[in-house]
Amino acid sequence: MSNLRRPLLATGLCAGLLALVLAGCETTGMPTPAGPAAPEVTPTLPPAFPPQNLVGRWGLTAYHTEADRERTITAAANQCHNPYVISLGPSGGVMMHLADQSTPSELALKGAPGNKTYIGPKDEPPGSNDDREVVSFDGRVLILRWMDPEVQSRYGTMVYVRCGAAAQKKPVRHAAKPKPRVAPKPVQPPIQQQPTR
Repeated sequence: MSNLRRPLLATGLCAGLLALVLAGCETTGMPTPAGPAAPEVTPTLPPAFPPQNLVGRWGLTAYHTEADRERTITAAANQCHNPYVISLGPSGGVMMHLADQSTPSELALKGAPGNKTYIGPKDEPPGSNDDREVVSFDGRVLILRWMDPEVQSRYGTMVYVRCGAAAQKKPVRHAAKPKPRVAPKPVQPPIQQQPTR
């Protein structure tokens, strides 16, 4: 080899070794910057009420401003001629529609910290985008708010009012039963004595 080629060869070998060393550092032992932390998963707790409490026929309307809430409850009660039906699903959830779906899906009731209850897909944690939060439920009126802000802006806060006899039931007050009248015993006339002879 000529003397001119030796420095070029040595420089090329050094550059190649340096590249290998740097490549090794990239793949082993060098700390990499941490990505964004995974979102905290909300634990699923028991819901505030069982799914069976939602089964039935409901008048359904919605409102977009809180000032319309009471008027909307009255309007929902008037929708029982065309009721929204909630039934039990095969796995113990409830059959209801998700946003923008034409057929009902089985949804789960999911409890969450803070005494909250959500209705949504079973495999998603409470408060997910497909869920609805139970704003209030007294057995007769159910109010649900969509968790997805875009869906909430389109559909509004949903108001369900129970239809039929179950909606009309009011607490029964048991009045004291009147005591049965007892007929007075007949008065026996005094025994008359027969005159003796």
